[in-house]
Amino acid sequence: MRDVLCTTDSGLGLATDLVILSLLALSAWLVLRTGRVSLGQQAPFALGAYAAGLATAVAHWPLLPALLLGAATGGLGGALVALPTLRLSGLHYAVATLAFAELLRLGLAAWHFQVREADGTWVGPAGVDGFRDIRWLLEHQVTPEQYLVFAASALLLVLAGLVALGRTRLGMALQAVGLDDTLAAAGGLPVHRLRVLAAALAGAVAALGGGLYAHRVTFIDPAVFDPMLGVHAVGYALIGGLATVAGPLLGASIDLGLLEASRLFEGWRMVVFGGLVALFLRWRPRGLLDEAAVARLAAGWRRRRPPDAAAAVRPA
Repeated sequence: MRDVLCTTDSGLGLATDLVILSLLALSAWLVLRTGRVSLGQQAPFALGAYAAGLATAVAHWPLLPALLLGAATGGLGGALVALPTLRLSGLHYAVATLAFAELLRLGLAAWHFQVREADGTWVGPAGVDGFRDIRWLLEHQVTPEQYLVFAASALLLVLAGLVALGRTRLGMALQAVGLDDTLAAAGGLPVHRLRVLAAALAGAVAALGGGLYAHRVTFIDPAVFDPMLGVHAVGYALIGGLATVAGPLLGASIDLGLLEASRLFEGWRMVVFGGLVALFLRWRPRGLLDEAAVARLAAGWRRRRPPDAAAAVRPA
């Protein structure tokens, strides 16, 4: 985490960072589920951070509407990137998303938009000097424990929404596009529209994480949103697994909870993480929680359920 978002806190701070990066990993997972690899999820993450920060620090909005504005901004950004890249695939699409993210980062580094507060201070983005004084949490005396609960609640809501989506016809259509887009198109599914929708949803989820990040650290720097942030997001999804929403969370937990928190590989964490991604791409391309692993876990859970519990849910 220190290498990705440049934070140095431990304990509650690390737990909050885990929640934030889990949202970013979920956004990369959503794109991967449609058969594409996005290396630019740091772009909607940055859009959400700046939009939510402007809403609270400049417009003096409450936190929740500011985060919703950030999510909407990220969703719109995700859709706008997906539209001109609909016919790209594989490496071409990955490079296109990375190029857009870098253009956005350079644009933020050149963007100045500051307003003068009543006390004479200037608030707002200041180009390469970053966006300071996003102090909504401090002004409203929100403790780190309370913010962790708030961020974790947001993550749980996103997870519940994605699980519910996966059980609908729309969710199954998105999965079908990811498994074989040619077959999905032959079956009458609107592949292009589904991919735009997935990119918009992924952008909104990443932007929500960006808004939470901006308010946690109170200062955002365009340099934070570099390509490594997007690479980590994809790596978390690839390591954790593509078959379930728990996969990206598992991947983020392995990196932050094991490699970072334990300090077993201090100074070598990035090398170890990159090696893990390479190994998984070679030997387990759909991650730890792939379809076969999820099926085995589900079968084991059913076998361990007591007979009376199984009878209770059996239809009459």
